Amino acid sequence: MLHDLKPYTPGEQPRVPGLIKLNTNEHPLPPSEQAVEALQGITGDALRRYPDPDSLGLRSAIADAEDLSIDQVFVGNGSDEVLAHIFKGLLTSQERLLTPDITYSFYPVWAALYGLPLVEIPLNPAFGIDWQLFLEQPGAILIANPNAPTGRALALTDIVDVVTSNPERLFVIDEAYFGFGADSAARLVPSTDNLVVTRSLSKSHALAGLRVGYALASPVLVEGLRRVKDSFNSYPLDALAQAAARAAIQDGQWFRNGSAFVVRNREALASGLEGLGFEVCPSAANFVFARHPGFAGAELFEHLRQHQILVRRWDKPRIADYLRITVGSESDCRALLDCLAEKIGGEPRSDSESP
Repeated sequence: MLHDLKPYTPGEQPRVPGLIKLNTNEHPLPPSEQAVEALQGITGDALRRYPDPDSLGLRSAIADAEDLSIDQVFVGNGSDEVLAHIFKGLLTSQERLLTPDITYSFYPVWAALYGLPLVEIPLNPAFGIDWQLFLEQPGAILIANPNAPTGRALALTDIVDVVTSNPERLFVIDEAYFGFGADSAARLVPSTDNLVVTRSLSKSHALAGLRVGYALASPVLVEGLRRVKDSFNSYPLDALAQAAARAAIQDGQWFRNGSAFVVRNREALASGLEGLGFEVCPSAANFVFARHPGFAGAELFEHLRQHQILVRRWDKPRIADYLRITVGSESDCRALLDCLAEKIGGEPRSDSESP
């Protein structure tokens, strides 16, 4: 079995001076000062003791922010670990799992690891979800919203309709990119027993280096996840992570300002790319997904890399010519557009919205 596993390949994290990293969807701003101060406030005594295995302070902060009870919140070492526990504890009891054919490439890895039959449902030509294709087949449904790597978001009304009208199915909505424009399904948690919403603080709160994620679900499902967690590791979140994450969640003003900053830069970046002739997929994430009809994706990827600008692409046939570009700072976006303009032979759009 181990020889058959194909592990997930994370985005490249090189250590090269002067590199512009637009390949792993990290937030362009530093995190909340309150989060940093919470880290700095950790004492030596706190470090010599085990952290709270139940993360009560962090879970309470998340519950307050989402208007939920603490027993509807589960936390873990990044949303990847949270999703892994969901696969092990909630999905392997299912007949099979349905996901889009173009989505987060870790899903097939977990399915293979836990022996769960995975059915990939094709997205439509515009990379949208065809719910009818999903509902025609039995099985649990896992969908990222907004999707990765496309950035497209689902309509909340559609999520409400399918979740409430299919109570026998388990739905997992992966909201790793929440906060940048997509409507969250979290508001459905109090009234549904067949929904799990997962999130990460890596993108939304600029805490990718901290590794904190969480799930929102009914108390019964959260209790199931707790049992799985405690069968692996009772202390997944250390004292530093709990303290900083709690402070970050409580700093709502930073979250609102940071999200607005990313949205402004995203729209400007998309405008600049369109000015160069790119086709840009509508995005509600902190990245854009784009292709140029006159150039292969691999060619543009290598051109950017030669100029120390990293973006991400895949060799999967339907998306081989697309680049996924993280929304960076104004200067990062300008450097990318200038570099692409040099290759393409045009000039990026110079209206007032351009980075």
